[in-house]
Amino acid sequence: MRAVAAGMLMVVVVASLAGCVAAVPLSSADEANAVGCAQVTVHLPETIAETEVRRETDAQATGAWGEPASVLLRCGVTEPGPTDLPCYTIQGVDWIVDSPQDDPDTAILTTYGRSPAVEVVFDTTTLTGASVMGDLADAVGYLPANGRVCTSAEDLPS
Repeated sequence: MRAVAAGMLMVVVVASLAGCVAAVPLSSADEANAVGCAQVTVHLPETIAETEVRRETDAQATGAWGEPASVLLRCGVTEPGPTDLPCYTIQGVDWIVDSPQDDPDTAILTTYGRSPAVEVVFDTTTLTGASVMGDLADAVGYLPANGRVCTSAEDLPS
């Protein structure tokens, strides 16, 4: 998953720098045709962090922001199971945060407890996870909750 996300970001950056593509080239997730993904797509914000402007993409249930694209979103990815990765709740939406070891300038956010799941890959040199999660929380909040929530060691019975 990390390699795919890093590869997606690299393809978009190279294509954007080349100036040969009007729409950001992305691939749809397996469940991109889910009704929830349609709701997410129509509610995506025009900007992220007030500086990254939304761009057109060429795949269903996707989003991209920035020139070159610094934020990529795909709705309909596989829902994550329990994990020991950091999990944060921002405006009622739980997000798992992963950072590929081979690419420290990229972070991968995946919704937790939403069905279907949303994956967001972003450039950590220009944006913070809090700003990305906060700006996308409204759109992602349209996905139905599946009962899973972020927990920490303090939440476990002693």
